[in-house]
Amino acid sequence: MKEFGEIYKEHFSDVYKYVLTLCRNEEIAEEVTQETFFKALRNIEQFNGSCKLYAWLCQIAKNTYFSLYNKQKRLVGDIKIDFPDEAFDLADTYFDKEASRSLHILLHNLKEPYKEVFTLRVFGELPFAQIGELFGKSDSWARLIYYRAKKQLQEAMK
Repeated sequence: MKEFGEIYKEHFSDVYKYVLTLCRNEEIAEEVTQETFFKALRNIEQFNGSCKLYAWLCQIAKNTYFSLYNKQKRLVGDIKIDFPDEAFDLADTYFDKEASRSLHILLHNLKEPYKEVFTLRVFGELPFAQIGELFGKSDSWARLIYYRAKKQLQEAMK
């Protein structure tokens, strides 16, 4: 196993980008990424090598982010998730604000893993191979899930 400092240097940027795709907020992404590496350091002995280290770190990051999100939701009430409009260039047809708002809502209501795969692909611009790896699946699986999510969104927008 590498020294933890090397792991941090090698994976910080990628984990940060992954978290940024989830929350679309740089401050929260940095906080969650720092917390992720803190948790990973405390629990490094639990990493058994059954997946790639990057996938393990992203799983910690995802759980950390959703824990934070749920905690804030309980404290604040209903949080409105506001994604930048330019990220929703789904078919070059949804430029007006109302269609964009509708698409935000539809995306938020997609079931997993469709929602996360679509978000990672569109917002995070991750390659299908990397998305598949995060889920412990193939790149073909990631392509299929992305395609189905896109179709669900397109059908719902009609």
